[in-house]
Amino acid sequence: MPLTNHARPLRANVLGVGVSAINMADALRLSERLLRERRKGYVCLTGVHGIMEAQRDDALRAILNRSFLCAPDGMPTVWVGRLQGHQNMRRVYGPDYMLEMCKMSAMAGFRHFLYGGKAGVAAQLKQQLERMVPAIDIVGTYTPPFRSLTPPEGDQMIAAVNHTNPDIVWIGLSTPKQERFMAQYADRLNASLLVGVGAAFDIHAGLLADAPCWMKSCGLQWLDRLVKEPRRLWRRYLTNNPRFLWAIGLQLSGLRRFDINEC
Repeated sequence: MPLTNHARPLRANVLGVGVSAINMADALRLSERLLRERRKGYVCLTGVHGIMEAQRDDALRAILNRSFLCAPDGMPTVWVGRLQGHQNMRRVYGPDYMLEMCKMSAMAGFRHFLYGGKAGVAAQLKQQLERMVPAIDIVGTYTPPFRSLTPPEGDQMIAAVNHTNPDIVWIGLSTPKQERFMAQYADRLNASLLVGVGAAFDIHAGLLADAPCWMKSCGLQWLDRLVKEPRRLWRRYLTNNPRFLWAIGLQLSGLRRFDINEC
């Protein structure tokens, strides 16, 4: 059953990206309801990086805006939402959401599939999640190449996932690859819910240390990631963050208008 706009929560407008005005409890409740009603949708966990990628790519912005949830995975998105009147908005951090969903689904009997990561990461993540949540039902893993799938590879992937009949497919490809993947394949996969969680694969597999809680609550997690992976992430943070501050200043001051479009 397709998902309708009426089933989605209100959204804050962050540079034309509709970020769901939710907290963790809302995200879990809405996701569980979608699964129990056997509807279909995908969840984007979006912070400054995703917002700024969407400024350069209209198709990506439409993908974010069409999502079942575009959860605020970053304190700046939460702060903007609160300034727009969404006082109950809180951060929905991807790794925390993933773990809480795994705990909930173990009690409800939902099935999981892990797609993404470097060679061996998905299998290692499966082992770690089974240790943390012993009753969890992980029915398969798939490690894709570091490029877009060819049509035959896409068909093989779809067959592999659908053969296991999962309820949730977790996507660990990083932004914006995972968002494009979900938009491309959501209708062809039997799963009700697709979720792009990026670094949660490495964190829960024990390959990447999470940032301290105080850095996450202060909006400084990007700095922790930059220190740990400077070669890969320096361009992302040192260009996106200043541009975000400038653009959001223009939006909040009313000097520039950003519309939320789904096409």
